[in-house]
Amino acid sequence: MQVEHATIALSDEMIKYCKEAIPAVQVHRTKASPYDTLGGLLGELAFAQWYLGDWRKHDVYSTKGKEDFFGEIEIKTSVFPFSQRLNLLVREDYAVKRKPKFYIQIIIDIDNREQKNIPSGTRAILAGYASHEQVDKAPLKDFGSKFGSKSGYRCRYIPLTNLEPMTGFKAIYNSIND
Repeated sequence: MQVEHATIALSDEMIKYCKEAIPAVQVHRTKASPYDTLGGLLGELAFAQWYLGDWRKHDVYSTKGKEDFFGEIEIKTSVFPFSQRLNLLVREDYAVKRKPKFYIQIIIDIDNREQKNIPSGTRAILAGYASHEQVDKAPLKDFGSKFGSKSGYRCRYIPLTNLEPMTGFKAIYNSIND
């Protein structure tokens, strides 16, 4: 079954804001891709645009070391050519330390995996969501790095096709927080 995904077009202004924020918010850990931090920040802004109606209502500087939204939503972003065969990935160590109510997977849909930049107009696809309970039950695997070697850490993974669709997220989130 083909699922309709919400998409947000990334703007020059969003990209510039995120690039300026990188030195202040970058977490020093094993890098899985050359644009880990930029992609993560852009994912947060894409969700803010979709959920809040204006990405400027989200301050990426205030979420370092915390869940990305409302203390209970974690945005997981992959910068990769979109495919239904991709997965929501949550590092094993992260899944043990934090238990946000929801993980939301966003794919920054680049043209090819060797691409070195994220241009304006690139689609951020809100691929779906899972609860932390679903993530805790998901299998573990070392997916390796985008540089071709083992990454040295395992991830809990849920195929995009098994995620809950974003179409119902706002209603579900609002109902548990009323």
